[in-house]
Amino acid sequence: MKIASRTTALCSAVLASLLLSACGKQQPAAPASPPASASTTTAPAPAAIAPAVAGSAAAPAAPAASSTVASAAAPAAAAVAAAPAKAPLTVAKVTLGDAVNAEHKISRPGNSFIASDKTIYASVATEGSSGGATLNAKWSYLEGQGQLVSSVSQSIATDGPAVTTFKVENPDLWPAGKYKVEISLDGKPVATQDFAIRKS
Repeated sequence: MKIASRTTALCSAVLASLLLSACGKQQPAAPASPPASASTTTAPAPAAIAPAVAGSAAAPAAPAASSTVASAAAPAAAAVAAAPAKAPLTVAKVTLGDAVNAEHKISRPGNSFIASDKTIYASVATEGSSGGATLNAKWSYLEGQGQLVSSVSQSIATDGPAVTTFKVENPDLWPAGKYKVEISLDGKPVATQDFAIRKS
């Protein structure tokens, strides 16, 4: 009985020492795992991030934006360049007559009038555009030493073809002879039309 209890005590002591030694070996093994996991996650992260920030990711972003702006600006510049320039205002034609219609155009054109015609019209057709030009009609009697009959100016602002009408009036009889009307644009003569007045 004593031998059995000794054997049991001895076995228990051996078993306890084995358990303690086993536990002692496992305790140092547990701290070894955190450094391994730390080295795999933390150390490579700065190395992977640093080249991305310094090199490829940030640098192409600016050229991409600038190329987008340039590509958007290019069609706008092309549209401006493709837009035709507006033609300057020019006098295309001068027509004389003794009557005009509602559109200020001569309804009875002619270069010969009678002394009893009270009013003579000059219809000036222009082309092109202007924000504000001045047309002038200077009527002259050419017989003898010549005489200025009338000089009238009108402002014109147009973005295309237009008609401007001038008139000269005489409540009495016109002297028979040769006359002319001279059209000026902003002070520069651009057209002349001769006409005659005969006796009634």
